[in-house]
Amino acid sequence: MTRRAELASARRIVVKVGSRSVVGASLHELGHAEDARFEPLAAQLVGLREGGRSVVLVSSGAVALGRGRLGFSERPRSIAQLQACAAVGQSLLMRGWETAFGSRGVAAAQMLLSHADLEDRERYLNARGALAALLELGAVPVINENDTVAVDEIRFGDNDQLAAMVCTLADADLLVLLSDVEGLLDEGQRVPVVEDVDAARAMVAPRKGDDVGSGGMGSKLEAARRASRRGVPVVIADARDATVLARVLAGEDVGTLVVPSAAKLPSRKHWIAYTLRPRGDLILDEGAARAIREGGRSLLPAGVVGVRGAFSPGDAVVLRTLDGVEIGRGLTRYGTADAATLAGAKTDEIRARLGFHGGDELVHRDDLVLV
Repeated sequence: MTRRAELASARRIVVKVGSRSVVGASLHELGHAEDARFEPLAAQLVGLREGGRSVVLVSSGAVALGRGRLGFSERPRSIAQLQACAAVGQSLLMRGWETAFGSRGVAAAQMLLSHADLEDRERYLNARGALAALLELGAVPVINENDTVAVDEIRFGDNDQLAAMVCTLADADLLVLLSDVEGLLDEGQRVPVVEDVDAARAMVAPRKGDDVGSGGMGSKLEAARRASRRGVPVVIADARDATVLARVLAGEDVGTLVVPSAAKLPSRKHWIAYTLRPRGDLILDEGAARAIREGGRSLLPAGVVGVRGAFSPGDAVVLRTLDGVEIGRGLTRYGTADAATLAGAKTDEIRARLGFHGGDELVHRDDLVLV
């Protein structure tokens, strides 16, 4: 069976659609939900459901729709104005999806997520449970970033990365990133398959002149890399093709397929590596770096030569070599000050240095992911 043919076995699919693909490219369309492109994609997603698959939709477009309704001719620059556009546009966005799905007898369920919802493990698991319940009840979850309140996300985030996180949240078998191009292009020619995302990055030209969306091909490749490490194949395809999802699942050569990693990360380790935001760095000596990379060992205080950042026990930190190369991420068992005090210490010196013992390891291998 070919890699493309294997996609036919996907039972749970996350589909992400960008702002431009929802609201169109021209400014006169912005703010008019009736002119947006809800119907064609809703028809495809309902078709997948009728074929026995479950679908999750990650939809951009709130800021673009709100911007048009509020009369902005250009994308606002201030965070407060972007948040206002998101607040107005999200209701327009959901009205469009509810109408498109409702006319086909399917309920559309809004889920607004911020990074904080996915970073906190308890909230993450609650969101996971809510998503599972919606799918079991036959609704189509429509997920978007909660841009009205999530300052960091509206400034730096994009829904490509959210879609990759949702793959883990939903236990997805396939991620489809729909865009306004037919896939990754190399000198104008579509690249059918990507096995090495880092090598594919060299084909991506800087994105210029787009004030509607916030992503781009570079963002899609990064999202594909993250999803592929969870073992999820990713297809970057053309949203303008009204049959694109059926063609992808039929194994046709459409879009760009990013092949999943052979070594699938467990859900919790994927969460540590790609959802948590590191709060600092631990600098390792050569021996500790080698023991972690080659021996699968935990990080002991003796291997630490430097500490950067402001973190607390349980926070994510980056593990770096002496020359600054990131080799992994993990959950630290000690805060910044205590980690600095323990740098270079043997395990039997921990209590004497701190006055308490919080564990022999700074980062246990069960809480550590190589990158």
